[in-house]
Amino acid sequence: MKKIVISALSLVVLSQMACQTPEYLNPSTISQSQAVSSPDGLITLCNGLQFRYSTGGALSILYNATAGAGLTTRELNVLNVGNIEEANLATGGGNVNNGNGVVRNLWTQSQLVRANAELILANTAVTDNDPGTKSGIVGYASIFKALSLGTLAQFFEQAPITTGTNAPFVPRVQVLQEAIRTLEAAATQVAAAPVSANFTSKVVPGIDIPNTIQALIARYALLAGDNDKALAAAAKVVLTSKSVFNFDDLTRNPLFEATFGNLNNYQPTNANLGLTGALAPDPADKRLAFLTKASSNTAVTPVVASAYYTANNAAVPVYLPGEMGLIRAEAYARKGDLANAVIELNKVRTKTAAQDAFGLGAALPAYAGENTADAILLDIYKNRLVELAFQGFRLEDSRRFNRPGPGAAGAERNRNFFPYPRTERDNNSSTPADPAI
Repeated sequence: MKKIVISALSLVVLSQMACQTPEYLNPSTISQSQAVSSPDGLITLCNGLQFRYSTGGALSILYNATAGAGLTTRELNVLNVGNIEEANLATGGGNVNNGNGVVRNLWTQSQLVRANAELILANTAVTDNDPGTKSGIVGYASIFKALSLGTLAQFFEQAPITTGTNAPFVPRVQVLQEAIRTLEAAATQVAAAPVSANFTSKVVPGIDIPNTIQALIARYALLAGDNDKALAAAAKVVLTSKSVFNFDDLTRNPLFEATFGNLNNYQPTNANLGLTGALAPDPADKRLAFLTKASSNTAVTPVVASAYYTANNAAVPVYLPGEMGLIRAEAYARKGDLANAVIELNKVRTKTAAQDAFGLGAALPAYAGENTADAILLDIYKNRLVELAFQGFRLEDSRRFNRPGPGAAGAERNRNFFPYPRTERDNNSSTPADPAI
């Protein structure tokens, strides 16, 4: 990631905390009004979105989404109970309160990225004479607004989708619909004017804007129950294209930096990703060796994560090609089109590493189970658990596939939704009651 993103973050934060006395202003920074008054200012702010979303170690949304989903579903295991916030997530239930640091960071960082993205989108008129640069700014800011809203919807029953005093909360499906609406508007802009070289030369490289917009529409439409929209959007994604968050030794891969690069926080539960019984992966599944490797100290943990978390500069996918196939498979199955569901499922099951943009391939035989919606959906779920490991989806998937929840026999998750952070409750009288679990 380019160093420019650090300046972008400072611009947004300082613009919200600007001193009112001129003699105390920092001459190395600019005001919010200056930052949004030019295309270059908006591009700098775009870089700040990615900085806040994806870097900062345990503060980042990437870290906390992975921890939140993985620790509540036994995908991940805490190695040192001194990491009390993560340990409480792994215990679950009432141990996860509204003071939990992972919960707080998920909420506050997502809301900050959303608000900053909206600031950018509200000021794109300064680029009207350069449609290609406008497309880049609108597309980029819309992607991060949608990612933030989608993250909130995966972990909380309700959330605000506006910024203001005592902003009202809306149900999570409406949060997802706002993400989709934002992305669809961006898709229209990008289709009308391809993203310019002026934008791509100044923004942190790695994100494929047109494909990422469609991939996220597909993702959030599926979560919102709009199967037709999910099918249509996923079909538009070019599966040979890669869209990633890039890192370097200064702006580091947050999961490698904070946890997967050491044996002191959390790691995968085991080589089977914590899955047992009917959910246990096929031992022949070649994705398992891609996702984990033997630990250097098996007395602490049997395996450590590999995949996209092997170095400070390892890139993390924004979405995976296999996710698009599994979205289509699930959408078809939920619509009752079992033939097409199996076709899409088999594209993921039989895919080899050489056929995947990221080298992730199961190389399994085609589906040979019962031709019923329940059986096919179960195999889709099993493949999501492996294909999308450590991507922060398992809690959402566990709920959506109606797997045993807290209090049920054989519970596969220890909470359904997170409580609202104390920081929000203390500052927003519209905050609803916390979910019981």
